[in-house]
Amino acid sequence: MTQQKKVALQLLHRLEALLKHLAHRKRIRKARSKNSFLSLSPTAAMTPTLHLVRHAQGFHNLNVANHIIHDPVLTPLGEEQCRTLAANFPYHDRVEAVVASPMKRTIATALLGFSQDLQRTGTKLICLPEVQETSDLPCDTGSSVEELREFFAGKPVDFSLVAPDWNSKKGKFAAKERAIEARAREARRWLMRRLEKEVVVCGYLHYFTEDWADSNRFNGTGWANTEYRSYTFSSFEPEEAHLVETEESKARRSGSGKALDREERAQVLPEGVPKL
Repeated sequence: MTQQKKVALQLLHRLEALLKHLAHRKRIRKARSKNSFLSLSPTAAMTPTLHLVRHAQGFHNLNVANHIIHDPVLTPLGEEQCRTLAANFPYHDRVEAVVASPMKRTIATALLGFSQDLQRTGTKLICLPEVQETSDLPCDTGSSVEELREFFAGKPVDFSLVAPDWNSKKGKFAAKERAIEARAREARRWLMRRLEKEVVVCGYLHYFTEDWADSNRFNGTGWANTEYRSYTFSSFEPEEAHLVETEESKARRSGSGKALDREERAQVLPEGVPKL
């Protein structure tokens, strides 16, 4: 089997898992519509606000062929996007912690985009492996902790939560629906328990938020490079740590908030991938 066929097959498996995930979340949205629990309870009000940020452009974003690149870094344009993010992000003075997936592109985005926040708070960037990418493609598979420590030597990065097998794509880190949902939930719970009032999370967010509104805007994700959205925790099913986008965030991106149907979801996929 050629490498291109292998990549296409992996993307197809990713699509199948995605469609199952969307069906599951549709049931959640239906359950939510029957309840009035989306307003924040006193407990939820004490949880942090999350500013979720997608990574800047990496070399794998240039074309599908580049998906074979292992743990790709940012392009020059991606680095420029980070500088623009740093200049335009409106909540720098409120951020108390910065968290990122341990991929090179997400760490670099967080360091370039939020260095002033780390300096102001005197903290390090926290790498959280549970918010890594969902597939096991080379471009979505991270580097070893040793390589990451060497690559970001001298930078304020905390790798203490990154297990040696975080990039194995096995067990809790597998590219399978149940594993993806479980680690997203684990990450949301971890963040919900944080004592900071506002936290930046740089990672892969289409599955993390359980929110597919405006997913047809950008292939494969629904988020533009360095796009940021703000969320609070819902009191609905607190053990799941569901997120609710703030009204200010919705207004900022002028999203319709309309969920996608099956045909529209097919448009989210990269070109060349069969639309089921």
